[in-house]
Amino acid sequence: MNIFSENIKIAIIGLGYVGLPLAVEFGKKFTTVGFDINKNRIEELKKNNDTTLECSAEEIASAEKLTFSDSIDDIKASTVYIVTVPTPVDKHFKPDLTPLISASRMLSKVLKKGDLVIYESTVYPGATEDDCVPVLEELSGLKYNRDFYAGYSPERINPGDKENRLTTIKKITSGSTPEIASFVDDLYSEIIIAGTHKAPTIKVAEAAKVIENTQRDVNIALMNEFAMMFNKMGINTFDVLKAASTKWNFIKLQPGLVGGHCIGVDPYYLLQKANEFNYTPDMIRSAREINNRMAGFISRHIIDSMVMRSCIVPGSRLLILGATFKENCPDIRNTKVIDLCMALSKYNINIDIFDPHADSEHFFKEYGVKIYNKQPDEKYDVIALVVPHECFLNKDWTISLKENGFIYDMKSRLANENFGSVVTL
Repeated sequence: MNIFSENIKIAIIGLGYVGLPLAVEFGKKFTTVGFDINKNRIEELKKNNDTTLECSAEEIASAEKLTFSDSIDDIKASTVYIVTVPTPVDKHFKPDLTPLISASRMLSKVLKKGDLVIYESTVYPGATEDDCVPVLEELSGLKYNRDFYAGYSPERINPGDKENRLTTIKKITSGSTPEIASFVDDLYSEIIIAGTHKAPTIKVAEAAKVIENTQRDVNIALMNEFAMMFNKMGINTFDVLKAASTKWNFIKLQPGLVGGHCIGVDPYYLLQKANEFNYTPDMIRSAREINNRMAGFISRHIIDSMVMRSCIVPGSRLLILGATFKENCPDIRNTKVIDLCMALSKYNINIDIFDPHADSEHFFKEYGVKIYNKQPDEKYDVIALVVPHECFLNKDWTISLKENGFIYDMKSRLANENFGSVVTL
């Protein structure tokens, strides 16, 4: 197969943070259909409006060969299907392949001889060929690597990052045969400025992706353990990290809440697969446990700080700044702010959450908690800067504090000398 001799038509399945930028870039060079089951999402994109803020209206409009649809009929003519649906975990932290399997079931209805299905969703090694391909084979009646083919090219999108974007991040590629692997690599090379890395097998590509975020999870867990340890010693964690980072090879990471759709989720996929081989990755498991405890630790630190300032905790007022899983991003998936809110609510504190970036309606639908997109006109005993959006950093929050109130600056992002009483980890 050769991308320059084939009449390629691409369908992107799932138009979230990963799928839309991919659809836009491919839509500049190839006939491309962006498909999503969310009708409202499709209608917004037809108007060049991206609520995830990953693509501007101008960027979407520049993809002249891109159309959007929620109808399976509109992707039937495609020859390359790229799946970018979510891969979450359930309430027991077990991998949930439901969206991936559902997408595979749908594609089996339109799959034709010679077609290629490329998966980008984060999975454990083997998921593409052991879980997805059998669904495609069984329901389509076609034979894998004879009638249709598969590839895997893991996404590396960093939501809210305007510097490291799809085209400027090196892309891992792979395919189910050597010929298909070369085809997939050539295809992505057409849009990825940073270049590609062709992995020898699909499983290698899957494993590479899942360890990228697992490594960050483990390293952040170490920072969180430092924070818990130094807190007992009465030492400011960020002062320690600032001093240690003067060494050239010190890894500059910060403690905090670990949520989102990648770092807080992907390690569970690796844990699940390792368990199938009777291997327990103790460090990965421990890192997850440490990071999951962080909301409870921060809530206790806030309460301790209130008590030390003779604040009557029950009935007090607390404002949490930030509801998304990371700064300068509207993504609320797996946000640990909700865990912090639930931990604090046990102390009968009146809690408000303010975030101008998050969709308040979506947040309430997802978590059953009301948030404000405009700052409440109240005075607070504590204002906790949990998600340091840029819009929060240069504002004088002391005018919203009660007498003897304080600011809890979880990531030490404020210029403390300008904000009066500030507590950090």
